[in-house]
Amino acid sequence: MSTAVGNNNQYVGGSEETTSNTKVNTSYAQNNIDTITEGIDSIAMLDDKSTCASCGKEGNSNDMNTCNKCKEVKYCNAACKKKHRTKHKKACDRRVAELHDEQLFKEIEPEECPICMLPLPYADQVTIGSCCGKRICNGCRFAMEMTSEVKDLCAFCRTPPPISDEDITKRLKALMNKGNGDGFYQLAGFYARGMCVMPQDWNKANELNLKAGELGCADGYFNLGNSYSNASGVERDMKKAIYYWELAAMGGSVYARNNLGLEELKKGNIHRAMKHYMMAARAGYKKSLDIVKECFIQGYVTKEEYADTLRAYQKRQNEMKSDERDKAKAAYRRFEVLTRF
Repeated sequence: MSTAVGNNNQYVGGSEETTSNTKVNTSYAQNNIDTITEGIDSIAMLDDKSTCASCGKEGNSNDMNTCNKCKEVKYCNAACKKKHRTKHKKACDRRVAELHDEQLFKEIEPEECPICMLPLPYADQVTIGSCCGKRICNGCRFAMEMTSEVKDLCAFCRTPPPISDEDITKRLKALMNKGNGDGFYQLAGFYARGMCVMPQDWNKANELNLKAGELGCADGYFNLGNSYSNASGVERDMKKAIYYWELAAMGGSVYARNNLGLEELKKGNIHRAMKHYMMAARAGYKKSLDIVKECFIQGYVTKEEYADTLRAYQKRQNEMKSDERDKAKAAYRRFEVLTRF
């Protein structure tokens, strides 16, 4: 028993000694970690230093005055910034143009129908619900009409259809109060065409389209660009038209990108025009693909570029295709023919 107790005491004693050593080692390790951390922090502080582009004085990057346009050159104060403006202008404008093109020619993912999750087709094959503000492909809308016991329910939120023009505008204004860009876009269309109890008012339409674009609706920017191109409620200004078409293209509008391609062609900028046309074609826009094909025949587009564009176009077409959408297109086409007589 005594041996057993002695062994136990020895074990406990050993445990205490080990614990003590562990505390010493832990403290030593912590000191090392603190030293390393301080070293890293000091390196970070050194990395955070910037040099004034005008006088060469070093300073903390966060405290320095950055060029408002290119965001890449720093100054120790506003006076140095002003003094260096003339020397910096060329490089600044070049970098700003590069940054702009990076955004303008950036490929973006297509918007999907919230029901079937397939890429949305073009505007004439999409319905925007005045109730929920969702963009729904006509395939899902048609499927709802064919299977629902109560016709004309919203395919997404199952809300009954509006009972009057006043009801439609009331719903759109409710969407607008929630910050829905498509609500502004639809109401802008009513003012542009003078429908749904709204008087024709291009000034109001342009105002609403601008707000729609700012809220993420590319179609709003596209229509605003068209207003400046067609002098609808504003003086004709192609510089502003191109500006808003560019914003629309960055948001995914193939119509705007196709227009930009045409404007670049008019200026003789074949390379930039082809970039726009090929991007729109890769997104599935047939009119742009036809132009790319014609430019390939004339030698402005290489065989590889045309082949890559054609493959991407076909892939996007296949992604947008569904039996429901084909049935909807055929059914609505028959309805249009019947209502002409």
